[in-house]
Amino acid sequence: MIEKYFKINRKDISYIKFVLEGYEGLAMVTTIDRYDAIVKLVIAPDFVSEVENIVMALKDEIDIEEIEGEEKS
Repeated sequence: MIEKYFKINRKDISYIKFVLEGYEGLAMVTTIDRYDAIVKLVIAPDFVSEVENIVMALKDEIDIEEIEGEEKS
């Protein structure tokens, strides 16, 4: 599984979860830090391209930035 981390606006956390859950099986969304609005996408290797396309499309609607990240302890 591929993990990617993104910084978004707090108000958009539920929106990004809703959008990606609509594409069942592509990625799991986990909120890593709800205050800093950091989410982790766990992506099936066969669907990385599709998820990247969805994220690019989301950039037209919300502020979303891929960041380096590790899960907080």
